[in-house]
Amino acid sequence: MTNTDSGTELASQFKSGRRARQPLHINSAGHYHVRFVRPAAGGAVALPRRPRITGEELLHRAEAFVKKNTVMVIAMAAAAFTTLLVPVDAAYLGYFDLKTLTCLFCVLAVVCALKDIDFFYMLARRVVRIFKNARMSVLALVYITFIGSMLIANDMALLTFLPLGYLVLSSTGKEKYMAFTFIMQNIAANLGGMLTPFGNPQNLYLYTKFNIPNLEFMSIMAPPFILSVLLITVFCIVFVKPEPLSVGKERLDFDPKRAALYLCLFALAIAIVFRGIPYWIGLLVIPPVLFFADKKALRSVDYPLLFTFVFFFIFSGNMARIPAVRGFFSFLLGKSTLLFSALSCQFISNVPSAILLSQFTDNYADLLRGVNIGGVGTLIASLASLITFREYVKHNPGKAGRYIAEFSAFNFAFLFVLLGFLFILK
Repeated sequence: MTNTDSGTELASQFKSGRRARQPLHINSAGHYHVRFVRPAAGGAVALPRRPRITGEELLHRAEAFVKKNTVMVIAMAAAAFTTLLVPVDAAYLGYFDLKTLTCLFCVLAVVCALKDIDFFYMLARRVVRIFKNARMSVLALVYITFIGSMLIANDMALLTFLPLGYLVLSSTGKEKYMAFTFIMQNIAANLGGMLTPFGNPQNLYLYTKFNIPNLEFMSIMAPPFILSVLLITVFCIVFVKPEPLSVGKERLDFDPKRAALYLCLFALAIAIVFRGIPYWIGLLVIPPVLFFADKKALRSVDYPLLFTFVFFFIFSGNMARIPAVRGFFSFLLGKSTLLFSALSCQFISNVPSAILLSQFTDNYADLLRGVNIGGVGTLIASLASLITFREYVKHNPGKAGRYIAEFSAFNFAFLFVLLGFLFILK
């Protein structure tokens, strides 16, 4: 039916029940047409059936979910396995650190809201635009990620600033520095977050579990933090040349009122982390405000990360109740908490290492240092490293092998230097 059909004919067809109208469609030439479906028996309109999901498509979706949330799936499997060794009982309720989960949720939710209004993106572009060459711009990108990880956690800093790094380098023809920049941003995110309790997820857990005073926490992490800043600066100066570089202008729709609201919520979340406000107040204020202001932020929270914590709480709690396991880990940590905690991160990542090993030692200072510097090294030493790898491969297909080799070289160099420095310091 086209625009030449008369309204009378259309009305008679609807009234007779011979046709039922579906939405109006306009073609590329500007003509509209109305599609019809034949009414079912009894005059009811037969709605189109939703396509069935085939077994192959379901399998594909499951595979994609596992790839995207590998660590969470492993944590879930590990937790399920330990329930066979330690049957579920009332003691399970004591496994969960509700304050850690609440703080992490509140910080992630507010950060997602700030990200939705391009707050960090705008801030980063303004800083980068100050610098005029590749070396200084790469340093700016790395420093922004470094500082960002101290405020919004390492994984959120990477999700926020890696796209900016890609944009700056690709738009100026400096793709040759892309792998190096991504790797340095990744190292900066993992090591920059070590200074604050909320910079890395494992910090928030250990800070809460051992009730570490604020000044003591920062004094513990200050030496490796300062050395990390120096190392990152030297590496960027050595491996990036001062070639001319400029960033194009881009208009962003920035809402200052929303930014002010979200910054107030962020300040509330930080106050909760630093024990200035009871954690349950965050749950009463932040989710309801974001529900009305930005529902997307609540949907964008990294819930797999939260569930990863839940599953590892179960896993580590059960492991601590097995006498043989308790004796084994206590023996190893008694030899060197710093070394063993850093090495364990290379195989099971720093977050689960912190949760698991905290059950077997009271030496929280060395454990804190170990699981932070242990975030550099292998690709699975930190959850954040997987984010960087995924982003790089997305923009540079076919270069995964070369990236992993370069990533490993830089990361292990940082790991060995930091470990050696801390042993000398002790």
